[in-house]
Amino acid sequence: MLWLLSALGALVILIGLIEVFHTLLHPSGRGRLSRLCVIAVWKTMRLLGDRGASLAGPLAMVAVILFWAAMQWIGWALVFYPHVPEGFSYSPGIDPSLYNNTAESLYISAVTLTTLGYGDVIATDPLIRFLSPLEALTGFALLTAAVSWFMQIYPALGRRRAVAVRLALLQHADYAAKLQDLDPSTVTNTLEALIADLAQVRVDLTQTAESYYFWESNEELSLPALLSYAVDLSESAQRSRELTIRVSGGLLEDALLSLGDFLREEFLHDGDTTENVFREYASDHRYPYREGS
Repeated sequence: MLWLLSALGALVILIGLIEVFHTLLHPSGRGRLSRLCVIAVWKTMRLLGDRGASLAGPLAMVAVILFWAAMQWIGWALVFYPHVPEGFSYSPGIDPSLYNNTAESLYISAVTLTTLGYGDVIATDPLIRFLSPLEALTGFALLTAAVSWFMQIYPALGRRRAVAVRLALLQHADYAAKLQDLDPSTVTNTLEALIADLAQVRVDLTQTAESYYFWESNEELSLPALLSYAVDLSESAQRSRELTIRVSGGLLEDALLSLGDFLREEFLHDGDTTENVFREYASDHRYPYREGS
């Protein structure tokens, strides 16, 4: 019956590795359990006000990494459990009979996963001797995965903040109201740059869904707070007398529709129109949606 624990441990290890794969390597970037962990942290921290919301994203990532590590730690402990203590050799002065087998399994797994290698407990069972390096390799891979994850998230956040700053600058200049009097080629270039930015935001949210849960304390860096002005620009452009500007305005509207549909399906699950989705998006990030701004 003890071998059932090893089988259960192998299943836990596999599920944990699948979570890492789907979160970091799969094109959709969706680990189901990891996503639930992120959402739980986000909803909890938002209850603590602005300070809590500002910490939600980083804490959610740390929580997911700890969850991955815990899956491997517990899974390997279950694999080792049937072999404790007979399958291990202990240093002089250590009496394994003094230690609970469960605690000992967790200790051996933790030392192996973190590659500390104290040398006080050494596997002698042939199967465990073969498997132990795999756990150490898994621990090293988790560390590498955590670093690469942070390296993926923050460039995506930087691009999203850049879009927000662009919209804030256009809003300060009252660009939507003055659009009709500006050079058509200049307006077209501005709108097309914004379209490309919004397409990149959608790609970033697809590949790094966790970036959605990073809250900006500065409104001018928050895309949810400024998307309403992108809507204003699209509507103003489509009223232009110039065909090129109207076409660019229509393309901007399509980009906003695409982003709105994606946000509805992946994060908000609410809103019957694009503007309602953006309103929910702004509200979820603790900002008002300013129509006709």
